[in-house]
Amino acid sequence: MNILNSYRLTIVAALLLTAGNAFAQDPSIPGGGTPGVSAGWLPSKTPDGAYDRRPHNSMPIPWQYIREEDILWKKRVWREIDTREKQNVGFRYTGDENSGGGMFIEILIDAIKRGKIKAYSNFDDRFTQTITKEQLMEQLIQKPDTTIVVDPTTGMEKQVIVNHDFDPSTITKYRIKEDWIFDRNQGQMVVRIVGLAPVKDIIVDGDYRGSQAIFWLYYPDIRGLLAQYEVFNPHNDIHRYTWDEFFEGRQFSSKITKVSNPFGVTAGSGGANFRDFMSPIESLYESQHTSEEIFNKEHDMWVY
Repeated sequence: MNILNSYRLTIVAALLLTAGNAFAQDPSIPGGGTPGVSAGWLPSKTPDGAYDRRPHNSMPIPWQYIREEDILWKKRVWREIDTREKQNVGFRYTGDENSGGGMFIEILIDAIKRGKIKAYSNFDDRFTQTITKEQLMEQLIQKPDTTIVVDPTTGMEKQVIVNHDFDPSTITKYRIKEDWIFDRNQGQMVVRIVGLAPVKDIIVDGDYRGSQAIFWLYYPDIRGLLAQYEVFNPHNDIHRYTWDEFFEGRQFSSKITKVSNPFGVTAGSGGANFRDFMSPIESLYESQHTSEEIFNKEHDMWVY
């Protein structure tokens, strides 16, 4: 009986230990009790939820190989994602335990700082020059300003240096470079994202002076990173895409700003944007027209 009781105590202790481990969050999971990608994010000291989440170890689904001999038609397209649109709310979500503890731009910046992914200069969109962490921060943060303040005690004027911090909410747009390909082996149109770039608005003296890409990322190299973080779903917290699924499933709203063309195809521009020679409403119509042409191209390939 003593031996039997000892076995029973051993089994009960093992079950309790297993239950305790199941309830504890794995510290290796992004956002699961570890510091987030945002410097201001504080992780929970206890499991924050009514159930235990499984480790998030998603891997991107590999692209199907495409032979150049099987390509019957190809068009390079540049798109612009406006994060202020309702469908793109995930880009502006400030983060939680499951999405990395920061906005999408902070996920990218944190990965660049840690050497997980490589960033390329905004000199062009062909990934010709890599940038360092120091160069990245120069692009993100404004240079310190000098202002004159009056000392309330002495009444004397003195110069004060004002340092600026990076505000992720200023990133309101993202640019995408992608290839639309009709693959006769698959018998369908295939779209492959090639590059991704966050865009910041240029504000001078309170006036909007345009927008500029901060850096470019080679999309195939960052798919593994994007598969580790979730996108906020405003309709259901339990059903969330990873960022890789979000982009591959075309869950974002965007407009075409440029297509491959024979006019001004240079290293710095890649071709003229619609808005460079059209009014805003005309560029919007041209974007919609180009989208319809690409959509109908798959049908045309089968008809002709």
